Amino acid sequence: MSKVIIIGAGGVANVVAKKCAQNDQVFTEVLIATRTVAKADKIVAEIKEHMPHSKAVFTTATVDADNVPELVGLINDFGPKMVINVALPYQDLTIMDACLETGVHYLDTANYEPKDVAKFEYSWQWAYQDRFKDKGLMALLGCGFDPGATQAFTAWHAKHHFQEIHYLDIVDCNNGNHGKAFATNFNPEINIREITANGRYWENGQWVETQPLEISQDIYYPKVATRKSFVLYHEELESLVKHFPTIKRARFWMTFGEAYIKHLNVLEGIGMTSIEPIDFRGMKVAPIEFLKAVLPAPESLAAGYSGQTCIGVQAKGIGKDGQPKVHFVYNVKDHADCYREVQAQGVSYTTGVPAMIGAMLMLQGEWMQPGVWNVEQLDPDPFFDAMNKWGLPISELADIELVKD
Repeated sequence: MSKVIIIGAGGVANVVAKKCAQNDQVFTEVLIATRTVAKADKIVAEIKEHMPHSKAVFTTATVDADNVPELVGLINDFGPKMVINVALPYQDLTIMDACLETGVHYLDTANYEPKDVAKFEYSWQWAYQDRFKDKGLMALLGCGFDPGATQAFTAWHAKHHFQEIHYLDIVDCNNGNHGKAFATNFNPEINIREITANGRYWENGQWVETQPLEISQDIYYPKVATRKSFVLYHEELESLVKHFPTIKRARFWMTFGEAYIKHLNVLEGIGMTSIEPIDFRGMKVAPIEFLKAVLPAPESLAAGYSGQTCIGVQAKGIGKDGQPKVHFVYNVKDHADCYREVQAQGVSYTTGVPAMIGAMLMLQGEWMQPGVWNVEQLDPDPFFDAMNKWGLPISELADIELVKD
């Protein structure tokens, strides 16, 4: 049905590619393009080994995603209908520029942030709205799990359960064990920048800033565990409070173990998490880039990973019947199951599957509309149907408040 380019070849790209291979009635030809083509070749080899009956045709190519002319040449040569961007967030804008120049649709899983400033927000990408709309092209932003599925969960709450959402809590638990002393479950540079930055949450019409990991509480994650969870800033909060103006407070919570925090504090204390370049033997090197090179690659954690993830959204407000209501929508995924299916750990899986689903819904026309969009602006119903079909079953829990005020 459609040709697509996947830009990136890390853990999430591996999942996106393999789910496209499973969904070969929609994704007929797929080009995986990345700076290090050997990583893309490995994904294609695993598809041939583990999914020999897939009719999707996969090829690979080398590309510098920071280089717009190079991206334009790649897109024009292959002729895709859309680009699925699972490269680094620093590269979102160059890839969007290339899509505009070549007339193809765009999807990513994380919003843009500058490489030299630990700040991520949607303003840079929202500014592309008129350019995409005028060309009849669609850009779907942040269609992973969080962001992505969490926004669809919020839209589901609004469509099916609430007249008004007043309090929103997004919770993300990785109750897994990869057997390493310290490692990150997705790109270390992005992950550590996110955690070591000041936290923020929305309350009464303004952002409230906190120290990193300053606010915490024990939260019960259904079917998984009770885990200490910390408030940090996450990009979907920015779009959700914009598109659901009845929200009085919105927070994002994530679990971290004591050992993880201890390692992170030591690394931060000796300057290894800094994004400011230093002189090292005549070269400019950001310490966090060196740290990334030392730490295990997230995709290397998959084999032997045990435990589950649980990600969900709790909403409180006025229900459809006019009465106070609390409702929780969530997914639980087992790391070992992910490895058996697509040779990935659960964090990569829960990000990659929604990206494939978002691309599918765009290509099939159910979500296709010109302009730049966040997931919560689109109909959550087909997304929920696809999540249940493609490996991320959704559960709901009524009238039990898991996250306290």
